[in-house]
Amino acid sequence: MRVIIQKNYDLMSTWVALYIKQKILQSKKAKFVLGLPTGSTPIGVYKKLVEFHQNGELSFKNVITFNMDEYVGLGRDDDQSYKYFMFDNLFDHIDIPEENINLLDGLAEDYE
Repeated sequence: MRVIIQKNYDLMSTWVALYIKQKILQSKKAKFVLGLPTGSTPIGVYKKLVEFHQNGELSFKNVITFNMDEYVGLGRDDDQSYKYFMFDNLFDHIDIPEENINLLDGLAEDYE
């Protein structure tokens, strides 16, 4: 495991966003797969990634994302769902194709 220590949250968020940006730009594969966490911790990272995109520095057209959690019984329009969180904090602000976004369905009939 590699531990990176930064002086504060903003520097940590910037470091992680720059690392992700570098990996996407250096990827030689047709698609770049990215696992994304939810919750308050990554919000600073998502803001920086949105900033990179808005400044024309980064495209997400070839990025495929996966999120690993969702609340049972909550749909995308529920402001407490992780799906809502991800669209509100990242996906609605970048050029990622919706078919490249992989989120769990809190309203699925069969949770397995």
